[in-house]
Amino acid sequence: MADIRQVTNDFAVAPQIDLDDFAGLAAMGYTHIINNRPDGEAPDQPDSDETEEAAKAAGLTYVHAPFVGQPTADAVKAVMQAKGKTLAFCRSGTRSVTAWAFAQATKGGQTDAIVEAAANAGYNLAPAAGLLKQLGAR
Repeated sequence: MADIRQVTNDFAVAPQIDLDDFAGLAAMGYTHIINNRPDGEAPDQPDSDETEEAAKAAGLTYVHAPFVGQPTADAVKAVMQAKGKTLAFCRSGTRSVTAWAFAQATKGGQTDAIVEAAANAGYNLAPAAGLLKQLGAR
């Protein structure tokens, strides 16, 4: 099973998920998956179509919102539109937690609370605090 890191009660991030992890994720109460990895990023990663098929077979909804570097508008939107207990993944989880942070900032969240939630999950977003404020965080 992937290294799942809770960011909030309803949102977690992880590095690459194996196709056989989805049934276990559903059993853990996850209902929605966000894949932030571009297809072909690594030779051993399944492509988005395979990942979507495995997620849906486990009864999960699935969104592919890939990006490299800073989150795209589509990646932030994918987080903002997520319903239910959501797991977002990428190579290490950093992109996914950053997309979450951008979504929280866009909704006017507290910068310190965003950075602290990411830190509690093992990700240092302190260097992005200024950018989070530019996006609308208080």
